[in-house]
Amino acid sequence: WLAASYYLQNQHTYFSLTLLFVLLPSLVVQLLSFRWFVYDYSEPPGSPGPAVSTKDSVAGGAAISTKDSAGAFRTKEGSPEPGPQPAPSSASAYRRRCCRLCIWLLQTLVHLLQLGQVWRYLRALYLGLQSRWRGERLRRHFYWQMLFESADVSMLRLLETFLRSAPQLVLQLSLLVHRGGAPDLLPALSTSASLVSLAWTLASYQKVLRDSRDDKRPLSYKGAVAQVLWHLFSIAARGLAFALFASVYKLYFGIFIVAHWCVMTFWVIQGETDFCMSKWEEIIYNMVVGIIYIFCWFNVKEGRSRRRMTLYHCIVLLENAALTGFWYSSRNFSTDFYSLIMVCVVASSFALGIFFMCVYYCLLHPNGPMLGPQAPGCIFRKASEPCGPPADAITSPPRSLPRTTGAERDGASAGERAGTPTPPVFQVRPGLPPTPVARTLRTEGPVIRIDLPRKKYPAWDAHFIDRRLRKTILALEYSSPATPRLQYRSVGTPQELLEYETTV
Repeated sequence: WLAASYYLQNQHTYFSLTLLFVLLPSLVVQLLSFRWFVYDYSEPPGSPGPAVSTKDSVAGGAAISTKDSAGAFRTKEGSPEPGPQPAPSSASAYRRRCCRLCIWLLQTLVHLLQLGQVWRYLRALYLGLQSRWRGERLRRHFYWQMLFESADVSMLRLLETFLRSAPQLVLQLSLLVHRGGAPDLLPALSTSASLVSLAWTLASYQKVLRDSRDDKRPLSYKGAVAQVLWHLFSIAARGLAFALFASVYKLYFGIFIVAHWCVMTFWVIQGETDFCMSKWEEIIYNMVVGIIYIFCWFNVKEGRSRRRMTLYHCIVLLENAALTGFWYSSRNFSTDFYSLIMVCVVASSFALGIFFMCVYYCLLHPNGPMLGPQAPGCIFRKASEPCGPPADAITSPPRSLPRTTGAERDGASAGERAGTPTPPVFQVRPGLPPTPVARTLRTEGPVIRIDLPRKKYPAWDAHFIDRRLRKTILALEYSSPATPRLQYRSVGTPQELLEYETTV
């Protein structure tokens, strides 16, 4: 609507830039979404499946090993090997091919119409409803699928927002400042929508990420609101400082953005993040995080974050002050009261952002208030023994599945908070009971053992990133009469590698 308005006003430059920041990010995200669909839905015959083995953790239990992600769907309950299947009839094979063709055509049309994210949101809602309405066994299967779909759509949304809404916010704010006077309705609406979208997406991403991790406490809605307000005011101050400077120094603004992005990207790469499954995907991810760091803080590394967060906000404060000061120096100090108001708006907005960030970390963080009692690293700690369960401890599926008691779910550990040291991979950090007792590890039921170290916060677990693991987990979960639990390789015990049948 805004681009069409610029076109009708013969402002072709503004029309081209506005339309570019809408279409290019949308095309990139739709291509990525369709690539994920092609991988998830295609099953070439004879292809090797994910390298994952399942073993019954009970001594002497039968073992099931899958080489094809679809093979577990054909596995009989209680039998160690897939049962023989009758050859499908020609009529059923024809119907299956027609069904697959219709799905391919539908997905192609949906993504050509730039509706891939809308489809994924609707599918996540559908899977969530099915997990409520179906029986116990299908309920678990639909819940796994819903978590995977939520992870996909939140990552796509984060990518699109910072490729589209962030540059759109700076562009429209620059045009509003350059024109002066009362702002027009359409640019004001576009600016407001971009700002809210950025703040909302960051808070939503963090909430979905925590909900997917069984070892993290979920983010409350009060905490999510505090995060929205924190990012809203911080990004507003950042975007307004960019717009003020760009309205006068267009060339220098471009040089500043490129330089800042390069420095932030190098900072992220130097931190050796461990988010993706390959080196090149990790580099691309770091480049996207560099774009996010142009506008706001985004935690990407395990460990203490207080110093890194403080350093980043000090840099942003200095940059905002410098950009606003250069713009203010080009104005008429004696008669231009409007310029002084804009400077005050930038300063107050940044201060409000810092205030809500402190409210979140001090009062509403899932790990507990910073100024109050903290959740301990272990319930029962001995001086001579390391904290956490033994090396062969078993992690559980996502917390909402009915496989533990309420007390055990309340014992899920909290995520990294600013200044909080990193726990061991399998560490359990429940709330402190009146009498410290050792946690009893559950050993019954099937186990999906993954020969990879567990991904740490703030990244997703490996089975949320690697789509090969997704296929096998869904297949084995569907074929198992009980909820399987996930076990990752312990980094501290290399000899455990010998226990796995296959490796990734």
